[in-house]
Amino acid sequence: MTIAEMLGQSGNLTLLGMGIVFGFLIILIAAVSLMGKIIHALGLDTDTGAPAKTAGAPAAGNKAASGAAVTAAISAAVNEYRKK
Repeated sequence: MTIAEMLGQSGNLTLLGMGIVFGFLIILIAAVSLMGKIIHALGLDTDTGAPAKTAGAPAAGNKAASGAAVTAAISAAVNEYRKK
C-alpha cells in the first residue's frame, strides 16, 4: 500500500466519521426539538410551584429595596477588597 492510498483511505475514514457524528447531532437536535414541542403541547412547561424565598432576601416585588441591597453588597465587597 502506497502513501497516497493510505492518505486516501484515511481521508475517507475521516469523512465517514464526521458524517456519522453530524448525522447523530441532527437526530439529537430533532429529538430535543420534538420533545420540547410535546412538553409545550401538554402544558408541562409552566412552573406552578411557589417561588422559594431565601432568608434575608428582599421581596421580589420591591425593586427599590432589592436595588439598594445589591448596591450595599457591592459597596461592602469593594471596601473589603480595598482594605487588603
